[in-house]
Amino acid sequence: MTFSRALIDELLHRLFINAPATSLRDEDRRKSDEMAGLLAEVERAVARRAPKGELVLVDAAAGKATVGLVAAELILAPRGRPARVRVIEREPKRVAACRDAIARLRAPCVAIELVTTDVGDPAAWPNQPDLVVALHACGPASDVIIDQSLAVRAHALLLAPCCTSKDVSAAALAQRRAEQLGMPRHAEVRRRFVQSIVDAERTLRLEAAGWQTTVVSFVAPTLTPHNLLWRAQRVGEPGRMAGAADQLARLRGTG
Repeated sequence: MTFSRALIDELLHRLFINAPATSLRDEDRRKSDEMAGLLAEVERAVARRAPKGELVLVDAAAGKATVGLVAAELILAPRGRPARVRVIEREPKRVAACRDAIARLRAPCVAIELVTTDVGDPAAWPNQPDLVVALHACGPASDVIIDQSLAVRAHALLLAPCCTSKDVSAAALAQRRAEQLGMPRHAEVRRRFVQSIVDAERTLRLEAAGWQTTVVSFVAPTLTPHNLLWRAQRVGEPGRMAGAADQLARLRGTG
């Protein structure tokens, strides 16, 4: 299925605005472009998984659950089989906006579950979900989502991190490495180095845990600087795991 901007614009307006003679804001239209790229990835992941029973999708650090709700109507519902979307979001106002949007959703065979808590709460996560999706998980939230996805043995993960703050665990590692290598302190030079180490650590952590991982651009960098998507699938291949674990130890300076 082609997820056109016009189709997504219409759905976002119905779900989250639903007022005559109004239109989406510019930031909402940019979200439509991001959603078009991400939904294509979600559709491929769902098609690969295609369980015989209920399909379970987790929208983690969900905000208003734009990804989860749009995927429910455009991808899960047309399959005509039972599906469930677990929305994990800690901000009550965003959960309330999601609850309002659910009332306008056209996906009768998809159950939507709202959990108002932090993504680090283990009780919020279902066991072995088919797919975990996180769009612009900010700072350390991306690492928490990786850890929780591993812990519950999710089958697949689509993660688009957002900003990298000093609270990201691998950022401290990157700063130590920068000092060891004599990297200059010029902000842009140091920032790019730190981001590369953070990205590498996340990739190798997934690979070492048995997840085949690819990092791709899901939208153009002119749309958002946070345009990288971690596409990971649990395969448990021992050779790949061992190689990644060795690389991860060397990156961390412990091997």
